[in-house]
Order: sequence, then structure tokens, then C-alpha cells
Amino acid sequence: MRTSLFLLFAYFIAPTLMSQVTLSDYEKYPVFPECKTTPIAQLPECFNQTLISFVVNNLEVPEKVTEEQYDGQMVVLFEVTKKGAFKLLHTEAVYQELKDAMQTVFDALPKIEHATYNSEPAYMQFTMPVKIPLDRNVIGTYKNEDESAFAKAEPPILKTDTTLPAATKLNALDEEYDAIKNQEFNRQNKYASQLNIPFSHQVYSRFDAQLNRVGTNSHTGSKPFLYETVNPYYNFEEKANALSKNRKSWLGRKFFDEHMLRVQGDGYWFTLDPAADLQLGYETDENKVNDYTYNNTRAVFVQGGLGKKLNFFAAVYESQGRFAQYYNDFAISLRPDGGNPAIIPGRGIAKEGRNGDFDYPAAEGYVSYTPSSFFNIQLGHGKQFVGDGYRSLLLSDNSSYFPFIKLNTSFWKIKYTNTWTSLRDVRPEVVEDGSFRAKYMANHYLSYNVSKRLNIGLFESVIWENDNGRGFDFNYLNPVIFYRAIEFSTGSRGGNALIGLTGKYKFSNSVNAYGQIVIDEFSGADVFSGNQSYKNKQGFQVGVKYYDAFGVPNLTLQAEYNQVRPYVYSNNEIQLNYGHNNQSLAHQWGANFKEAIAIARYENERWYGSAKIILGTRGFEIGDIDETYFGGSIYGNDENRPSDEGIEFFQGNRVDSFYADLELGYLLNPATNLKVYVNPIFRDFKAETQTAMTFDTNTVWVNFGFRTDLFNWYYDY
Repeated sequence: MRTSLFLLFAYFIAPTLMSQVTLSDYEKYPVFPECKTTPIAQLPECFNQTLISFVVNNLEVPEKVTEEQYDGQMVVLFEVTKKGAFKLLHTEAVYQELKDAMQTVFDALPKIEHATYNSEPAYMQFTMPVKIPLDRNVIGTYKNEDESAFAKAEPPILKTDTTLPAATKLNALDEEYDAIKNQEFNRQNKYASQLNIPFSHQVYSRFDAQLNRVGTNSHTGSKPFLYETVNPYYNFEEKANALSKNRKSWLGRKFFDEHMLRVQGDGYWFTLDPAADLQLGYETDENKVNDYTYNNTRAVFVQGGLGKKLNFFAAVYESQGRFAQYYNDFAISLRPDGGNPAIIPGRGIAKEGRNGDFDYPAAEGYVSYTPSSFFNIQLGHGKQFVGDGYRSLLLSDNSSYFPFIKLNTSFWKIKYTNTWTSLRDVRPEVVEDGSFRAKYMANHYLSYNVSKRLNIGLFESVIWENDNGRGFDFNYLNPVIFYRAIEFSTGSRGGNALIGLTGKYKFSNSVNAYGQIVIDEFSGADVFSGNQSYKNKQGFQVGVKYYDAFGVPNLTLQAEYNQVRPYVYSNNEIQLNYGHNNQSLAHQWGANFKEAIAIARYENERWYGSAKIILGTRGFEIGDIDETYFGGSIYGNDENRPSDEGIEFFQGNRVDSFYADLELGYLLNPATNLKVYVNPIFRDFKAETQTAMTFDTNTVWVNFGFRTDLFNWYYDY
């Protein structure tokens, strides 16, 4: 509205301003080639007449405008940049077709000599009314002593006595604030940006098949993905148009198709949205304290870009909740030192709310900078994931957010990801003066497309702490993969190294297989000796995905198997384990387990459904972990193991578990991933030995939700 009023005001005063505009002693108008020999005092008139002639002679009035016998006008706001290029900022017109036609005219305008101020390049902004039909416009002829300057110009149109007003220059200083104009928002700003696509398994399933077609040079093992890297395979603009509700009302557009606030200007854009994660549920566990569960998350997130190389994202969440009893118990078991009652898995430390519920704030954000087509650098607070499966044995989004610096390097058939992070150990044993103990982690992941079907990846992680006051050890800033030599050069206990291998093979566009191997403190003699040494600390994953299964479009089936031997991810210096905020940085079950997973996902326009079944067997700890440590928890000292050899899966307290969930939902707004859904969950948990922490449970937990899908919730503990 403000733009419309401004342009209307500019139109009515334009004839007056035309006679009053004066140039300062330091200012020079833009110069068309036809005006090269024009005296500087007459440049404004020459500029106006040349531009008007070009616009009137090149504007193709759309057939619809002519058929409807439209008699009116349009007003154009434009700029001549410091490089002499014409830039159409805004057009006021009754018809969108007229706006498009005017954009075509401005796209055809040549670069000219830029304006100057104090002999330096300067931009100038103008308003120009154009009457429709075009024969209502009269273009005054401009002549100077050298008329040959107009020899190549198109002849002016002279038909009526109504004169087309000249383009009116806006004073660059006095009207600087008013000259800042919002442009029509272009969704491609986000789709072509270096922003992360929020990592949700449901969201990523939409374009997983396209990324994994035979012959693509995509790299899918390091998540989250950038919009820029996915857009060539999955046209976000086209998909958004296909899903659009085309609502005319402001509320309809904002609720079903658009971001709440969208701003775009000269070289910048941003969106601002409210977000929610509202759940109401009921569970049947006989051990439950409350029948009803809920989650109440209110959030706001902003994202945008400054120029072509810099993007940013930030989200702040304020949450209260009460979950199924098994999940509440697990959150309480993670509680940090200092009196707070719990850590909500994947979210953060919880304060005690009303009626014993959890109050847990969280925040994430990053700045993404791309200095060239080969590099992307991110600085932020968030999560990372390595792998092609539902689980990751190398680095997962299971734990709370952490600060990170991330460097992505892409060239040829290679993508190389370096991540440096700061982690926290929140156990009472290591907290000093109320401050959690800091440790640091450096990860390297090298992905190589060996052929159009085969991809292999090498992974390395090293964790170290601030011992001897060394803080962040700059030895680990070296981006070259494999730190093991560096670790030993800083002392045998200077760090805890973990290495891994990933692989994926595309049998066809419909079927691919993937896998991982994790090796913690590799000892070849102990791995291959067959004596089941505790030093045989390894695990693996195998999985397969079937896209458009059985010829059904958008139906994806996935099967996955994971197993991790006892003591993997742990360390005899507990603070060097593979954990953060009392949670595993890899598989959420820790170690000493085997599991099989089956997942089905289906989408039809905005409707979606997913089903998941997980069968697992785990070995839990029994009694005091400081006396006998069986290798299930990652927070034990493996020097307290029951023996050096004969280490078997599920030693300790064997537990068999069955987990199944079904989620059916509707995508309300594709721009913000806002959805409404129902999610019934069944969990059966049977322990060989009943203890205070590990005992039989059986529950059905049904949730109804309204959620902005920006991250993964994992309830399958």
C-alpha cells in the first residue's frame, strides 16, 4: 500500500518536478550513447526523451489489455545502477501482463554510461508514468547543435497533444529512506541458496529418489543438504507450484502456501515465520504417572540472504511437555549435574515445569558463506548427520545441539566435509564450580563417486579435552583426513579416535543399497583373532531402499540392519567418549545391540504416511557401572570390564524390544513444512532381569499433532 501511494503521488507531481529538477554542481546524469555530445546541462532532457522513446516503441501491449479496451496508465519505479544497468524495481499496473511486458522492455535496455556524484560512480532512481493505449503518449523531440547524435534513434511517436511526463529523478540523499523499496518476492532466492534444508527424514524422503538416480554426481552421505545442491535434481519451484492452493486471501496464502513475512530488496531477502510443535496424546502404560501427554512448543525462525554468497538461519524454541512414561524415564536418566531434572533427547536440558512437567528451551542457527563454487563455510549451533540410512553409526542427529564450524569442499567427483565442534560433559563427576566440562571434536568425511553407481566414503573423528590447559588444540585444524598420527604425537591419551567407512551402490533408479562400518580404536590382531576381545570394538550397518516400489509412484520401502559390539564409543577416560550432554553422538542405543528396521513412506500431493517397525536386542548395564561395565552404555570405563576376552553381544541385562509407529498426515504449508498428523506408537520392552532402571514395559501411545517440521523427533529408545 505504501508503495502504491508513493508511486501515485510521484505521478501527479511528475510534470511539476520535471521543470524543477536541478542538478547539483557535483552530479551528472546517466548518458545514453545518443546523448554523448549533449551539453551536461541538457543531459536530463536527453536521457528522458531517449528512454521514453525506447519504452514506447518496444512495449508490446498484451492482447488481453487490448481486448478489454483498457484506458489507463502504469507507473514504473526503476534504477540506473553504478554500472550503468537498468533495474526495474517496481511496476504499478492493473494487469500482471503489463508488468511482465514492462519487465521485458527493461531487460532489453542496453547498459549506458553510469551517473556520477563528485566524480564517483553513483546510482539514480526514477519514476515514470506510461499511458495505455500507447497512442495517448506524445514524445517531445529533443534537439541540440549536433542532431547526428539521434541519427540511429527510433523516430518518436507523435499522435496527440497529450505529452508523456519525463522520468522523474528521486533525490538520492533527501529521499534515501523512501527510495528503499520492497521488490516482488522470488522463491528461487531460497531454492538457489546455500541454506540448509531442515533435516527431517520425512522432508528428505521427498527428493531422495531423485538424488539417487543412476548417473547423478550427488553426494548424499553428509547431511543436512544445501538447497543449492538439491535444486538441480528436485525442482523446488515446480513442486511448490504443483502443490499451491492459489488462495486469493492474505490469510489463505500465508497459511497454505507462503512464508508469513517475506521481504526482498536490492541484493537481500529474508523470511520470518512463527512455528509450532503442538502434540496431545494418550498412553496405556500401567506404570504411567499421567494418562495424557502433551508437547507445547512455540517458535520463530528467520532465514535469508545478503548478496549471492551469504545466507543465514536462526530458530528459537520455547517448550513445555510431558511424554510417555518410558520416554520421561529416559529423559530423567540423562539429567545433568546442577539440579535440573532431565535432558530431553535431541533437544536440550530441561527445567522443572508445573506439575513436574519439563520446560526445555532450545535454539539453533548458522551463517553460511560460499566464497566460490568449490567451498561452503558454516558457523553455527546445530546438528550433523553422516550416512544414507535411518540410523548412523558415525555421526547422528540424536544428541542436543552443539556449536560447530563446517567446511564443505566439492569438486570433480568428490565432496569433502570437515566439521569442528565443541561438546559438553555434564556428569557430576566432572562438573567444576557449576561449569560443565568442555571437550572438542573434529570430523572428516570424504565422499567419492567411484562410478555412476558406486559411492564410497571415509570418515574420521577425534575427540580431545582441555587437559593441561591446551583448550582447542590447533593440531586438529589441519583439514587433511586421518588424525591418528596427530593423536599419538600429542600423547597416547591425548584424544580418542574413531574411523569409519561408508558405501552405496545403485542397482537401478529404483533400488540402491548402502552401508557403514565403524571402528573404534582399531586393533587388527584382536579383531581377527576370534577370541572376542574387548578391543574388537566395531559395528556395521547394511540397508536397501526401493523407490516407487512395485510401480507405485512415491512409495518408498526401506530395510536396515545395525549392530554394534560392546564398548564401542566408550573410553577408559570417560570424558573422551563419543557423547555430548549424556547422549550418544552416533546410534541412540549406544553399543552392545543388534536391530532390524523396516520403513515404508508414501506421498500423494499434500497427504503423506509412514510406517516403521524396529526389532532389537540390547545388553543393558546391571548394578554399579563403576564396578562391572558390560559395554552397553557409552558412559562407562572399559577398564571395569568383566574380562579381556569372551566378550559377547547382549552381555549384562539382555533386553528384547519391539517398536512400531504409524504417522498419517497432511502438509498444510510446503513453504514452512507445517503439517497436521496422527501418530500411534506401540512399544514392548522385555528385560531378562528386572532392575530399578531396566524393567518390562508395554505401552500404546497415540499422539495428535500440529507441527512445523524442522528437525527429527526420535521416540524409538
